[in-house]
Amino acid sequence: MPVLMLVGGLLVAVLGWQTPANALTPRHYDELEFPPLPQVQIPSFERYELPNGLVVYLMEDHELPLVSGSATFRTGSRFEPADQVGLASLTGEAMRLGGTTQLDADALNQALEQRAAAIETNIDIAAGSATFSALKEDTEAVLALFADVIQQPAFAPDKIDLLKRQYSGSIARRNDPPDSIAAREFRKLVYGSASPYARTMEYSTLDAIRRDDVIAFYQASIRPEQTILGIVGDFDSATMKQLVEQYFGDWQGTGTPLEVSELPAVTQSQAGLFTVDQPQLTQSYIQLGHLGGQLNDPDYAALAVMNEVLNGFSGRLFNDVRSRQGLAYSVYALWSPRHDYPGLFLGGGETQSGATVPFIQSLEAEINRIRTTPISDNELTMAQDSVLNSFVFNFQSPDQTLSRLIRNEYYGYPADFIFQFQNQIQQTTVEEVLAAAQNRLNPEQLVILVVGNQAAIQPTLSTLAPHGPVTAVDITIPKSGA
Repeated sequence: MPVLMLVGGLLVAVLGWQTPANALTPRHYDELEFPPLPQVQIPSFERYELPNGLVVYLMEDHELPLVSGSATFRTGSRFEPADQVGLASLTGEAMRLGGTTQLDADALNQALEQRAAAIETNIDIAAGSATFSALKEDTEAVLALFADVIQQPAFAPDKIDLLKRQYSGSIARRNDPPDSIAAREFRKLVYGSASPYARTMEYSTLDAIRRDDVIAFYQASIRPEQTILGIVGDFDSATMKQLVEQYFGDWQGTGTPLEVSELPAVTQSQAGLFTVDQPQLTQSYIQLGHLGGQLNDPDYAALAVMNEVLNGFSGRLFNDVRSRQGLAYSVYALWSPRHDYPGLFLGGGETQSGATVPFIQSLEAEINRIRTTPISDNELTMAQDSVLNSFVFNFQSPDQTLSRLIRNEYYGYPADFIFQFQNQIQQTTVEEVLAAAQNRLNPEQLVILVVGNQAAIQPTLSTLAPHGPVTAVDITIPKSGA
């Protein structure tokens, strides 16, 4: 036997190489078999309260030598004065940016950088938050800094001025991205321009904010009885309890608490056809929809199934409006609820200027079809599988699970809400999807907004009967002091 053949045979035997004749034959995709997804297991955790009203969640996770945490505050920009829009956001950023009464901004940054740690703060529409991350060995030092940022922010005047200049710059640039124009003005048309869920920061509202206003909003918002603290990572719970008591046990709120028990009322402002003329564009940015609902609505599961039927690579909109008709670069339509105030039913996409009207007509036709014709059994099964198969991604890590538990408590949802939703998805029927679409999708209440070159849109938007006359939306930015 030649030496090369002998060596080759030994290599095959030792290394397990296969000859081409023994290669695996690829199978068709519908012949593939996958094991069922594992049941989601919630890691053990502890919830308790301090005498000052602070709610604490602890969840141990010893996979990596890391510790992270969050503080969720009962506040939000929906509670800021209408003539000081931007106050909540400014307060949230200035908490961290301005340093503390113990450490100025540079010293705080250096202390965190030396430990490869991070602390961030923020206030959005419905909540405020502060987060930290640290190596296990630096847990106490970073937790002390975290408590200092929350309880003793300095609100350095130069940092507040810096933020106001940055915000002013964002106002000046807000009409540059057409997709941002569409999203912003659509919300104003649905909720109303004065609604806390749609109003925009202007030079005048920014100018009206003083450092004393920031401190007052902080004192009203960031208080132990309005805070949920969550910590997850590589720690011993008994030791962590002692640290929480040490750094948060004596914390007391000052000033008058924010009134958060009554939320701003929400009603749809108007309906119809609206445009923002942007002659420089070669395509139209379209948003279409109306006021929606909340996550705890009884038909949310059926509407989630409806979303899957409409969207995605296997959805009706992608296959018909985009692929078959070639009318859009992107297209979507979904029921998008919120936890404690009505969200939106929102559709839209981007298309060439000349295809704007056919795109809107096709999108409306698909919305009408899902309202009037039952989906197929196959569509139901595929939509249910899609939702259920993505369910595990809600629990990819302990910190994600802890965040969900805190969010449920914050908004008054049951701790097992996501599992109730899972069961409802499994039990959803074709008839329930049709009933939900008929009850929730209202063509007569549609707001249709087109941001694009009106001269290039042929046929014109006026052909979109019966939505009434086309109303131009003024996006001129009011000057400072106006």
